Amino acid sequence: MSAYSTVTTPPKGPFRFIALDVETASRDSASICQIGIACVRRDNHIKTYTTYVNPEQSFAPFNTELHGIDAETVASAPSFPEAWEMLKPLLQLHHLVQHSSFDSRAIEAACRAYRLPNADLSWSDSVKIARKAWPEFKGNGGHGLGNLKQELRLSFQHHDAGEDARAAAQVVLLAERRLGQSFDLISGTARKTQFALPLDRP
Repeated sequence: MSAYSTVTTPPKGPFRFIALDVETASRDSASICQIGIACVRRDNHIKTYTTYVNPEQSFAPFNTELHGIDAETVASAPSFPEAWEMLKPLLQLHHLVQHSSFDSRAIEAACRAYRLPNADLSWSDSVKIARKAWPEFKGNGGHGLGNLKQELRLSFQHHDAGEDARAAAQVVLLAERRLGQSFDLISGTARKTQFALPLDRP
């Protein structure tokens, strides 16, 4: 499995792609309380960055039980507009990966809630990529991160945004190896034009 490191500030690109995951405070998709990104370099080393986000609304007990985040955890965290201002420039330059469509919907909902401009983001779904690579999992545990963790022997803490983002990135890298195809071919979406820039060296 590719090496990874955790950083305390958003890493600088360009990268091959970036996986993104969010956790929410309640059933409201806009209630983002944690954002994690996993940035994949040309040598497939993964740099992860995670930030808590103050959703400025109440936490549902179910959600807190799921991810362990509550109002006290995010008391001094940035609001979504503050966190988004920091992350958006990096994310807009890259093709993004999410595991299912929840994360892009949550970002869009939070932007609407705060009346922020729609972000120009391009997404691929690592669930769909996993279905291409491991069709045998259909009806046999499925392609959720929980089952992929077991089947692909991934090591991560489920329902932590940074850890889940890293897991989604690892799923893509393993799918590339299994299918013998590059991310460009299996992602299902054209690269952004910014990828014409030379990638940084390892």
